[in-house]
Amino acid sequence: MQRAMRLLESVARHEHGAPAKQLAREAGLALPTAYHLLRTLAHEGYLRREKGLFFLGEAAERLSSSGAQQKRRSAVADALAHWRDSIGVPVYYAVYRDGEIEVQCVADTPGNPAVEEWADFRETGHAHAIGQCLLSQLDEEARRDHLDRYPAQSITPYTVRDDRTLLRRLESTRRMQPVLERQEYALGTMCAAIPITAGTTAATIALSLPAHHVDRLLPTARRLQSEIGRLLGTLSLSISI
Repeated sequence: MQRAMRLLESVARHEHGAPAKQLAREAGLALPTAYHLLRTLAHEGYLRREKGLFFLGEAAERLSSSGAQQKRRSAVADALAHWRDSIGVPVYYAVYRDGEIEVQCVADTPGNPAVEEWADFRETGHAHAIGQCLLSQLDEEARRDHLDRYPAQSITPYTVRDDRTLLRRLESTRRMQPVLERQEYALGTMCAAIPITAGTTAATIALSLPAHHVDRLLPTARRLQSEIGRLLGTLSLSISI
């Protein structure tokens, strides 16, 4: 296994391919051993051979993509944990993908727990800040498509009551401003969501607070937005995570 990995690492260093003899030398392997491993790796799809040169195959590229994806996930989780600790609130990361709201990462603590998903977040996007923030970033057709599948309905006394009212609210949402929601999804809880610009994909980072901390909601959202702005220059919040 280690010898095969050394060969793969050697191949990866040669964008334009390399012959078996060179790879064997770089990996510190006898040529017959290298030939055997290269043939096996090519058979399994980890390498491909063209005109006597070896290149990374589709299987190796999938591994590389998976590793990069895991690295991005870890970077996002680390960022959320940093904001959770520095601001002292639960922090969420969500995207709108393939017509669905996806909460992909949450950072909380026992003392400051995340909002319990008592009603499916995907079906109640009209009622929470995460969903409202994501929907506000969509065009009119995509919004109506979402509401055709998940129409607005009251789940607390404070929830927006119908699609028309929700659409008016979304249309009036100012670009890149925090979206605030007070007890619309869960009684006793408020949320704020900050839109994230990442290509054509709608994304958001959000926070939640107990309802009795109402005076903290907007200032805390502004602080999170400022923290995000400072870190986005060095953190690639890939929407493909």
